[in-house]
Amino acid sequence: MSSENKSGHEFDKSIHEFDFSMICEYFSSVKRQGPGSPEVTIKALGFIDNLNEKSRIADIGCGTGGQTIVLAQNAPGNITAMDLFPDFVNALNANVARHNLQGRIKGIVGSMVDPLPFQNEELDLIWSEGAIYNIGFEKGLKEWRKYLKTGGYIAASEATWFTKERPAEINQFWMDAYPEIDIASNKIAQMENAGYVPVASFVLPENCWIEHYHNPQIPVQEAFLEKYTGNKAAEKFIAFQRHEAELYKKYKAYYGYVFYIGKKI
Repeated sequence: MSSENKSGHEFDKSIHEFDFSMICEYFSSVKRQGPGSPEVTIKALGFIDNLNEKSRIADIGCGTGGQTIVLAQNAPGNITAMDLFPDFVNALNANVARHNLQGRIKGIVGSMVDPLPFQNEELDLIWSEGAIYNIGFEKGLKEWRKYLKTGGYIAASEATWFTKERPAEINQFWMDAYPEIDIASNKIAQMENAGYVPVASFVLPENCWIEHYHNPQIPVQEAFLEKYTGNKAAEKFIAFQRHEAELYKKYKAYYGYVFYIGKKI
């Protein structure tokens, strides 16, 4: 992918091509690693009706655990929160300790592209905010289903087109970043085909992107550039993050995140 912003900077990378340690350090410094908000987590949780104190919940791709804490504060049960990056899990566990939730949340390091560390039909709820794309929405729904009890739920937020046609610039960006992005009706059909009853879907409001995700990154970007003065990889990474934020402002009518909630049948 190669697109150009108004400053003439060439973007010839997707985020997947940047150094993992750099991505990890950067996103460890912000509260959220993707679009969302406590209000949206609570709204999605409102469609889940089977939880009690003995319920088992998995938060897959938990990041530093902002939504994990919200889940624990608004639903009963015990949560296993998993992420690929140890630094994220360390930040999550520190966050858990600050909220005195050690008895209910356990952070572990693991990859969602490997078999999950759960028994078949062990879980009442699988949660994944802005992370299922790492394995792919359709593949995640199919592969994770076996870990859910019959009647258990999956709740995942996913990049989604709002229109069937869109400008070439934003289409090209997403085809490079995540070719599985699709319109909501196709995502819901994938959920049905994977063996779930679609319970609800809703679009995340713009503040999930701007106030909760992009704006908090601005001071972090300044500090990052100061720390890595003269480091071309760091400069390109920050330029990419800023480019992504500008694209959202420009093309937010065409795409966003949608929360999809399904029940295993």
